[in-house]
Amino acid sequence: MSDTITIESELKKSYLEYSLSVIIGRAIPDVRDGLKPVHRRILFAMHDLGNYHNRAYKKSARVVGDVIGKYHPHGDSAVYDALVRMAQDFSMRDMLVDGQGNFGSIDGDSAAAMRYTEVRMAKLCGEFLGDIEKQTVDFNPNYDNTMQEPSVLPTKVPNLLLNGTTGIAVGMATNIPPHNLSELIDGCVHILDNPDCSVESMMEFVKGPDFPTGGTVFGGQGLIDAYTTGRGSIKIRGIVEKEEANKGKKERIVIKEIPFALNKSTLVEKIAQLVHDKKVDGVSDLRDESDRTGIRIVLDLKRGAIADIIINSLYKFTPLETSFGINMMAVVGKRPMLLNLKEVLKYFLDHRREVIIRRTKFDLDKCEKRVHILEGLHIALDNIDEVVKLIRASQSPEEARNSLMDRFELSEIQAKAILDMRLQKLTGLEQDKLLEELAELMKRIEYFRSILDNEEVLKGVIRDELTEIKENYATPRKSELLLADLDSIDIEDLIPDEETVITLSRRGYIKRTPLSNYTAQRRGGKGIAGVQTGDGDFIHTFMLTTNHQHLVLFTNFGKMFKIKVHQVPEGSRYAKGGHVNNLLPLEKDEHIATCLSLREFDDDRFFLFVTKKGMIKRSSIGLYANCRTTGIRAVNLRDNDELMTVRELDRDVDCILASREGSAIRFNINDARPMGRATAGVKGMALRPNDEVVACVVTGDVDRDQLLTVSEGGFGKRTSIDQYRSQTRGGKGILNMRLTNKTGKVISARMVNESDDVILLTTQNKVIRMSVSEVSQTRGRATQGVRLVRMDADNKVAGFDLVMDDDEELTEKQS
Repeated sequence: MSDTITIESELKKSYLEYSLSVIIGRAIPDVRDGLKPVHRRILFAMHDLGNYHNRAYKKSARVVGDVIGKYHPHGDSAVYDALVRMAQDFSMRDMLVDGQGNFGSIDGDSAAAMRYTEVRMAKLCGEFLGDIEKQTVDFNPNYDNTMQEPSVLPTKVPNLLLNGTTGIAVGMATNIPPHNLSELIDGCVHILDNPDCSVESMMEFVKGPDFPTGGTVFGGQGLIDAYTTGRGSIKIRGIVEKEEANKGKKERIVIKEIPFALNKSTLVEKIAQLVHDKKVDGVSDLRDESDRTGIRIVLDLKRGAIADIIINSLYKFTPLETSFGINMMAVVGKRPMLLNLKEVLKYFLDHRREVIIRRTKFDLDKCEKRVHILEGLHIALDNIDEVVKLIRASQSPEEARNSLMDRFELSEIQAKAILDMRLQKLTGLEQDKLLEELAELMKRIEYFRSILDNEEVLKGVIRDELTEIKENYATPRKSELLLADLDSIDIEDLIPDEETVITLSRRGYIKRTPLSNYTAQRRGGKGIAGVQTGDGDFIHTFMLTTNHQHLVLFTNFGKMFKIKVHQVPEGSRYAKGGHVNNLLPLEKDEHIATCLSLREFDDDRFFLFVTKKGMIKRSSIGLYANCRTTGIRAVNLRDNDELMTVRELDRDVDCILASREGSAIRFNINDARPMGRATAGVKGMALRPNDEVVACVVTGDVDRDQLLTVSEGGFGKRTSIDQYRSQTRGGKGILNMRLTNKTGKVISARMVNESDDVILLTTQNKVIRMSVSEVSQTRGRATQGVRLVRMDADNKVAGFDLVMDDDEELTEKQS
């Protein structure tokens, strides 16, 4: 009875054999030549065909046929796909095959059928097969034992890192990025000169991956991990540039390089979908202008769109920024191993050392055999008369050969060479050539023996050959390398933190405009044309800030929203702006009551909430740091009340509430204890019927000790803060401004000094900028002030704000 075999053991054995076959024979490259078997067989078949770079092209079908017929008994499509990839300049850092015809495109288009395309070796490929005929590598029988194929190619090029590779085997995978040939050669030379060098020192020479499609590689900790351990992850970004369009009135974004292995048409489709879904806003047109000279994907931007924000969105939502997981797995001595940077290049150098030693032994043996023959010929020439006589006396070639061997103590090979020698070798000139050849061969033999006997000479040969490869084939880097982690780069680094004006209309149209778009004017002028709002709309908030600050928006319903200032769409001085509903999810009848700009949400500072009905609440700013995109409840409101404004506060300061009917009350902020976020607060000012709070100012600024009150009729008064005595909160207050039909009601108040500038806006969209020093300071509180801006019929002042820097010379710009 035969031995029984369990199914479990047979499956284990069979699957292990299968997995080893996949690893060694298909998916994982050899560390020495960096090639998988199919690629190695393609190049060797082309070598057999004499399909060199300086010969005529041959049909791809001819090459594929030879490969599958002689060495690779698999489907022709798999072989042709591998051949095609070696001819694509967007797949290989340095192509190994020179293709003629349609070999596909970066858009994912397939190559033409193999009967239409033609190929030949690239010039660099010749360095993979050089000296293969000198027994430099082992040969194995092919699949049917009728021919021999090389187990590895005697390459002079560190191809595993040069062109990289990707492969998925059974239970393991490899993913090695391409590199720059010049840097790899420098790294190899560094190892030759410093065998005990560290991986870190090698990174001074091999700086990072170099992809054929270019892009920017962020070589931070992930690259260090990959080079030291064999595994790591890097980020790749496409190259994006900004260009002016429409004579500088608009901008366009141009994508000129994309990450490695990214399908360009897929990228364009993804961007188009994002624009359609409003995830990337501000793009008016998208088109692909790529051609044979390079990639060019153009995004035309709408007026006022921020190019840097859109670029950041492209990196965030599209494969324009992608990760590359490095896994340097390769076959070493028929075993898959995870290798670091130094080990990969060291195994390559060991392969070069073995190839050169085997080549040298082959050349040495050939020279010694030739010297042996020449020495016999030299003996014959020295005794030519006797040799001729001996040969003539012989009855057969065998007798002549044996006679020569016996008479002159020659070997059989030497005797045969003498018998094969032509008579022309007897001339004096030919005898001189023979002696010269002998002397030259002796020198070569001495050189070959020095290579085999002296390690330093051997290293010199390796170094010289590598340097020659670098001089002949190295090209500049295509990928820009940044030695930083991508996470350390913020979009705000690309946006200047310049002063800007945030303008918000009553109907909710918001925009930001550079401060330099406004110019100072004299008091009493009619102003320059300002924001173009719709009929019945007017400017509600006019605030000065900078691009990097948080814009904190409080609504009349008591909710708070938070965005960055640079996220507000930019517009010219005449532009209407974008509606705030495009930025915030507001409810019906909800509008922005006030805006503040903050850099930090500090626990030691406070928000002071003031409602139109005179309620106030003091809460720590830190309670509002975490704000959802849908907003948070900032203050609870009573019936028929709305949030009027919010101010930033320090401890131990006074605040003044000013009412529409000309009253004001001053009290210390400590009269209102700190409260939680979702509370209603306490009474701050007792109002008369039909009156409401229109302003809240904070005292304590040593540089600003005067209260500027402005009325809707264009009048203003500047009064020392000392004229307002401190009271207890909750009272009716004192007279702040004497109102008449000419002055109109109070619209707002601010703390100022003489060095400030003030910007006023009217309901007819006029803007005027003037110095506070031009507003006369009153001796008492109960005055109507002076005219600040001359009003046309049915025109009123809608709001005003301060410009803090009056030393800067500003020039008016046309939008």
